Formats: sequence, C-alpha cells, structure tokens
Amino acid sequence: MSKLTTPGEAPSFAALVQSFFAEHLTQQRAMSPRTVATYRDAFVLFLNFAERQLHKQPTEIQLAQITPAMILAFLDYLEHDRGNTIRSRNARLAALRAFLKFAAHRDVSALRVVEQALGVPMKRFERPMLGFLSLDEMLAIIGKIGEDWTSQRDHLLLTMLYNTGARVSEIIGVRLADVVLNGTAFVTLHGKGRKQRTVPLWRSTVKAIRSWLRLNPELTSASSLLPNRAGQPMTRSNVTQRLDLAVKAASSTHPRLVDRHVSPHMIRHTTAMHLLQSGVDISVIALWLGHESPTTTHQYVEADLAMKERALARLQEPGVDIRRYRAPDSLLEFLKTL
Repeated sequence: MSKLTTPGEAPSFAALVQSFFAEHLTQQRAMSPRTVATYRDAFVLFLNFAERQLHKQPTEIQLAQITPAMILAFLDYLEHDRGNTIRSRNARLAALRAFLKFAAHRDVSALRVVEQALGVPMKRFERPMLGFLSLDEMLAIIGKIGEDWTSQRDHLLLTMLYNTGARVSEIIGVRLADVVLNGTAFVTLHGKGRKQRTVPLWRSTVKAIRSWLRLNPELTSASSLLPNRAGQPMTRSNVTQRLDLAVKAASSTHPRLVDRHVSPHMIRHTTAMHLLQSGVDISVIALWLGHESPTTTHQYVEADLAMKERALARLQEPGVDIRRYRAPDSLLEFLKTL
C-alpha cells in the first residue's frame, strides 16, 4: 500500500477512508461483516461517481471536495439513474455521514467542510401500509405435515417463521444447538449486528421439531436445523421458493392469496400483528422481533389502528359523519410515554 500521508500533515482523504474501514468500523466499532460490506458498497458507488465528476482518481480526491452539492448530486444519481429507492438512498447517505463524522475527529482543519456536508438531510418518504395475513391464511400456508422429507422440512420452516417472526437470515442460521426443547422451550436467533435473542416456542412447534429430529437422527448440535438435501443450510432463494409453493397450494382454499405477494418478511409482519391483536404488549413484541427502535415496532400499532378505523367507517349509518376510532386507554397511556 502506498504512503498516503506524512508525519505532521493532515491525513489525506484516501488515508481517512482506509482508517475508517480498517480501524474504525472493524476494530473500534466491531461492526459485523455485513454492515461493513454495506458501507463498502456505498463508498464504491460514491468514489466511482466522484471520479467521473471531478476527473480525478479516488486517491487524488480531497476531503474539501466532498461538498453538499457533490453529495446531493450523488444521491440524485442513485435515485434517477440507478433507480434506488428512498430507503437505499438514505442508507448510502448514512454511510457517508458516518465517515464524515469520523473524518472530523482525524482532521480538525476540515471541521467546517464536514459540518456543511453533514447538513444534507435524509429524505422523507411515506411508509407503505404493512401487509399481513389472517390466521386462517397463515395456517393454510403452513399446511398439514406430509410424509416425505421435503414436506416435513417445509412445514417446520413455515411453522418456525410464524412462531418466531424471524428474518430469513435468522431462520436459515438456526443450528440444532440453538434449540432447547426441555422445560421452557426456546430458540436462540442470531440477528443483525451479531445480536442474539431468544424466542419461546409453541407446543405445536416443539412437536414439529421433535418429529423432524426423529426423521433426521444424523443431525448434530452443529448441524443446520433446516438443511437442504446436501446437508447445507437453506439459502434465501430456497426459502422463497418453498414459500411460493406453499402459498400456491393454500390459494386453492383461500383465493385471495392468488393476487398477493407473500414473502418471508410478510410472515414476520403477520406474527407481530397477531401478537398485537392478541393483547401482547408492544414492548414484548419489540423484543420478540429484535427491534432496536420502538419506532419500528410502532408501525404495527399504526397499521392496526388504520384497519380498525376502516372497519368502523363501514359500520356508520347513512348520513352520519364518520367518527375517528378511539384507542383503548392502555394504548393511549403507552403513546404518552414515548
């Protein structure tokens, strides 16, 4: 690696980028490889864009050239030329802002430039209404346990997704050692940012796991609980494919499923909504799903209120003004504590 700075000089832009990834993210912050890869992808896009705009190699770029105008032009490029969503745009901006804050501590002379660049705001966007399934639809998708190996695995896969509300990456990462069936049964999920959480298992889930283990006595504690035919963990595409087949089979008795895009993440939403509608406290749901921010979990409250309000509107008599749904006292008390 070439020498990018000399003693007594402020670090170059290239040296700052290298330190940001090699020291700050991986060593000081101990971020997961997935997060580092996300930041890396953002920087590759930004540096390629800056190279075209400034007609300079990335190692020749100066921190002072990372202006608000440059950042805004890059964000417009992401949206209009690459077709990125606003969420993706904001995620790329978050990576740049994290770097700029780091750079300000390493190069005090750049504080004014960094302060201006940090003024570029995140873009607001309307959150889509969360989609979820009814209990009957969810049970139809899980279906009956078949006799063949694949059918039993898929039944357990869908049961585990609904029971835990897990992300796809979490469910395919479950090993046999992560499952405890004696006493209070639970599974340990390995979530984003290397965070772990335990989720209790329903008796029906425990029954399905025991049946699966009897069918696969060769599985060890280090084995994937839900392997493919080769004995390796399922992939995201495997899970999506098996879910699509289950939805197609369930649509014969639930025609509404034909026109719906049922994804593994919709099952996660379904778990949360069913817990909320069963009276489970929203703080418990946040722990169940592994949410860092209560704002994320609060989306389910908003979706539930909107659904109830629409139902109330359909019950109004002709000529009577529509009244807004009034939340129960316990929910109002919760909202006042935010």
